[in-house]
Amino acid sequence: MMPFELVVEAGTVVLPDRVLPDGWLAVQGARIAAIGTGGGPPAERRVTARDQILAPGLVDIHVHGGGGYDFMDGTIRAIKGAGKAHLRHGTTSLVITTATAPHERILEVLGFARRVVPPSRRPDYGGSPRYLGVHLYGPFFGPEAVGCHAAAYLVDPKGNEVDDYFRYNDVLVGVTIAPEREGWEVVAEKAAANGLRLHVGHSNATFAQFSAAVARGVTHVDHLFCAMSDKTKLRRNRPYPMQAGVLEGTLLLDHLTTEVIADGRHLAPELLQLAYKLKGPDRLALVTDCNRALDMPDGDYVFGGQDCGAPFVKRDGVGQMPDGSGLASSCVPLLHCARVFRDAVSCTLPELFRMAALTPARIVGWDHLVGSLEPGKVADFVLLTSALDLAAVYIAGRQVWPQDGP
Repeated sequence: MMPFELVVEAGTVVLPDRVLPDGWLAVQGARIAAIGTGGGPPAERRVTARDQILAPGLVDIHVHGGGGYDFMDGTIRAIKGAGKAHLRHGTTSLVITTATAPHERILEVLGFARRVVPPSRRPDYGGSPRYLGVHLYGPFFGPEAVGCHAAAYLVDPKGNEVDDYFRYNDVLVGVTIAPEREGWEVVAEKAAANGLRLHVGHSNATFAQFSAAVARGVTHVDHLFCAMSDKTKLRRNRPYPMQAGVLEGTLLLDHLTTEVIADGRHLAPELLQLAYKLKGPDRLALVTDCNRALDMPDGDYVFGGQDCGAPFVKRDGVGQMPDGSGLASSCVPLLHCARVFRDAVSCTLPELFRMAALTPARIVGWDHLVGSLEPGKVADFVLLTSALDLAAVYIAGRQVWPQDGP
């Protein structure tokens, strides 16, 4: 038997449906070749980590920036800098998430994405991390649910501008709409024609409006409980009978997937428990919604492009509106969210890593490549301590963190 290129032995190997004690994982040609228990097979290189957990690399499908960069800064340096900031925390794949901005800036970001997304989708990609695609997020929000985004750039969907965006369907993986906005059907029609996933987010829609969007193809709802309508908000305009909004509709309709920002600041433990109870690990993803202030000191920052975004303050471990009236996305990596969720919800390690890797990968259509430890998938994985602190990060079977030198 020829030796594998790499074998990693760990005290626990986390598979999608179970854990393997005293397991090993073999890598050949940048892909996972075999997984087993006991003593590992012959290998050219061997890593022995019998006191650690071997788990899939994390997949963040809702992230705006990190390390001082925002994807909307509109440069290759910003895209790569934000990605590397999250890689240092165990996120091996992510989706570039846009924000409200001038039309031309969004197109610039989509153009730069064409330079980084296609290479990172290759199994043997050695960069850091994998950019699975772009989520068109921002221009079509509802004005009553804009959150920390720059409200000046909200627009109703219009034919020419929408066509401009969908010319980048080779790197787009999804688009968010607020179905109370005039013209949302245009986006739904073009998303379906281009095979792209349709989301609802930052919306004050009624249940009737939300249901109409679901009927036109919506399959996912962005950051559950945040920037969305519910019975209390809708009652301000219609006292009776109380009606459901996006929040209740997401929980009611079983087939919809959704996500939670489990940073320990956005949602109390009982809300994480409720999301887990009603949606389960195969329809619930953990996300960060992280801004540029990851790994940065407390202080004043801009959400979105440095020259066209909205101001926020990093304080008490989270982004906040300057006047303290609300939150402005998180400042933590996905591994932190996984630890918070584990402490709040009684779930197994396989369930936790489904929500932090496999389910998000499936939501954006890349679970055939990443998201779990299975033979044939790329060898993107992490080594963790029993406390889920990061020990090492691998992409395509190559250790990318920590690295020697600066």
